[in-house]
Formats: sequence, structure tokens, C-alpha cells
Amino acid sequence: MLGNLKREIDQIAKDKGIDSKEITGALEEAMRQAARRRYGQDKEIEARYNDEIGEVELFEFREVVEEITDPETQILIAEARRDYDPEVEAGDEIGVKLDTSDFGRILAQAAKQVIIQRLRDAERDNTFDEYRDRQGEVVNGIVRRFEKGSIIVDLGRAEAIIPPKEQVPRESYRPGDRVRAYVLEVNKNAKGPQIVLSRASINFLVKLFEQEVPEMYEKIVSIESAAREPGGRSKIAVVSRDSDVDPVGACVGMKGSRVQAVVQELRGERIDIVPWSPDTARYVCSALSPAQVSKVIIDEQEKSIDVIVPDDQLSLAIGRRGQNVRLAVQLTGWRIDIKSETKMREIAEWLSKAVSVVDGCGDPEADLLLQQGILSLEDLANCNSDVLTVLPGIDEAGAGRIKQQARELVRVKAAEEENKAQEEAARELQKRVEAEAASAALRAERSESGLPAEPPSGPAAERVD
Repeated sequence: MLGNLKREIDQIAKDKGIDSKEITGALEEAMRQAARRRYGQDKEIEARYNDEIGEVELFEFREVVEEITDPETQILIAEARRDYDPEVEAGDEIGVKLDTSDFGRILAQAAKQVIIQRLRDAERDNTFDEYRDRQGEVVNGIVRRFEKGSIIVDLGRAEAIIPPKEQVPRESYRPGDRVRAYVLEVNKNAKGPQIVLSRASINFLVKLFEQEVPEMYEKIVSIESAAREPGGRSKIAVVSRDSDVDPVGACVGMKGSRVQAVVQELRGERIDIVPWSPDTARYVCSALSPAQVSKVIIDEQEKSIDVIVPDDQLSLAIGRRGQNVRLAVQLTGWRIDIKSETKMREIAEWLSKAVSVVDGCGDPEADLLLQQGILSLEDLANCNSDVLTVLPGIDEAGAGRIKQQARELVRVKAAEEENKAQEEAARELQKRVEAEAASAALRAERSESGLPAEPPSGPAAERVD
């Protein structure tokens, strides 16, 4: 251990990718601890690596005195001047080199353990620094094992984890499968750096497009906003800084090649690519694609927008289980309320009834109220009178009568809806009663004919027939 170590240090530094200063530091610490075990824990000992001779030298600090009272911690001034420093004075401390030739196997083993631990610490620090700089990138790895629902991924020089919440529903892997994921965060802990990966992150979707679309790398096209429900559907809003470059076309690629590469990596996740626009109405209409929009009513103060669509586009605009409108809300940051044209006509009729208490008012005034964001009788009953008095022919008194009429119509409408609900419930009950009666009659008829009460299923049913 105390021979020429320079070549060994250089080799370890090269193999492990560790700074040679880390290794010499580990050697110094190991020798210092071994020496304290050999000479006593209370000794003030320092270890220094001498690069010229390739050796770790140990020095014990002793006090320079005129007369020795403690030979373990003191040295005579004459001896110190002769062997170490001619200019030393009484009261100074001087480092006395220790003989390490008699270090035994146990001390050498202890030193080895310290070196191993320090090397591991250095490797962990290097790994942490490397992947901390790669946070926000997409990396490739191999699935190694599974722990409590998490996927452990081998990245080569380190292992990473994909927690359950960062996995995509319905995706499954087996040990040995290759996987790409987004470096979500890198944490430093006692067991080494924990690299957390994600396939569910919205940033993973963005990075995949940046890798597939050269115009994004060149900063010509950029993703202004993105929304994602992992494993189901995603939307991205893109914009171009060059009027000659179509941002949507750049992301789709020739015959859809670029977007299909992303879809394939996301295992079939649907992706809608829409143009971003500073015009809120235009942007929201694009975000709701592929549904067609007839009209929008914007409330800037509440940052909400009411979207009117044709009746046959309502389900498409809302999407399966509300997915399309949810993603549009995430994409735009606006609260979106979707209504069909039939629903809007119904609302307009109720508003027209309310304003008709003022002579000469009717459908035109109802349309004007709709344009101002009055979309229900409740809105009309609670609105500021100024909203009504700006309309032709309506003064303060008329506004009061309209609001009172709206409150009355709210009660009328609620009663009508309750009656409809009761009638619908009665019809459903009648259907169930009739179905149960028909089933009972069929069972009785089969019983009288000597057949089983319930017809057999499968092959047996064919034989009976």
C-alpha cells in the first residue's frame, strides 16, 4: 500500500471516471484512520499523499518544548531544529513523520474499507452531478426489475425508477425491455442518487416532438401549450416564427411520419395538433377540434368562454367522458362551457319571455343579452340593472320588472323540469313492470309445456330448439 501508488491511482481514476484527487483524498483519510487505530485515537495525525514518491506520508503533530514532560505529545527543541525545522521555536507545533512499515494486515484492511467507501461516495457524487445536468432530457434504458409497482431501469452507469404515478395506464413491461423516459428529477440520498423517470409527464410528450421535428430544434416552430391524459389523448398548440412555415404541417410531417413516430413511442396515444393564436376565440375553437363551433361568448373578467356548437357536434366537442373539453381547458387555461344550438334557442326563448314584460321588447333584446353573456334566467335575475338599461326602451323601472319576471320564470322552469323528471321516472318504472310481467308470463308458459323455466344457453339451447 505504501509503495508507488501513482500508476494504480491513475488506473482507478480512468476505470471509475473519478477525479484522482478524490482517490488520493480517500487514501489519506484511510491512512489517517488506520494510524489513529495504531497509535491512539487522541493523537493528532495528518496524512498527505506525496505524488513525487507515490506514497502516503503520516505526520503526528507534537509541541516543541525546552523540557519534555509528555513524550507522547512533545519533542525537544534541539531535536526539532536538527531533524525538521532549524527556525522552530518553543511552543510551536511540528509534524513528525511516522513509520508506516509495521502497519499490520488488520490496519491495511481497515484502510481498504475506507478507500472503498470513499470511492463509492465519489461515484455516487459523479452520477448525481451527471444526471442532475440531464434533468429534463429523454433517456434510454433497460427494464431490470419491479419493486412495489415501480419499474427499475438500468441506464448504464446508474439505475433509475419509474414510480407508479409516472407510468402510463395499460403499458406493461418485462425485464429486458428497452424503455425511453423523461428525467423528471434527481434526488441525492444516502443510498446514492435517485433518478426519477416519467412516461406520463406532459414534458415527455413535448421532448418527443422536439426530437422528431427539426424546425423545433432550429427554434422556428415551438409548442406554446400542451395538455395530456397519458395513454388516452393529448393536444399541443404550436406556433411558427416564420410565416412561410406551417407549424401544424411541420409537426405532422410528410404523410404523418413525424407525429406517427411520437404516437408509436406513446403506444397509440391520440394526439391533436392545433395552431396557437393570440385571438382567444380562434384559439379555443381550434382547441376543441375536431368539433365545429358556431359561436363563442367570451367573459374576459371571469376568463370563461361559452361555446355554441351544432347539435350533431355536441358529443364530439365534449368528447368521450368529457375528455375533449377537459384537454381544451388545460390547453387554453380558460373555463369552457359547451352548449348546443337547440339549448341556446331554448335559453333565448326564456330570456325573450322575461324581457317581454316591457312593451316592445322581445327576441332582439334577448339576443343582445346573450351576446353580453347573460346565458340563463338566473344570470338575468342577478345581473346589474345597467346591463338592461343600455338596451333601447328599457329604463330603471323596466329593468326591475324584467328581473322580477326572470325570478318568476326560474320557478316556473324548475317546476316544468321537475314534472318532466317525474314523468320520465314513471315511464321507466312502467317499462320495468311490463318487462317483468312479460318475463313472468314466459316462465309460466314454459313451465306448463314441461320446459325449464329459464331457456338453456350455449350448445344446449340449439338442441332444445
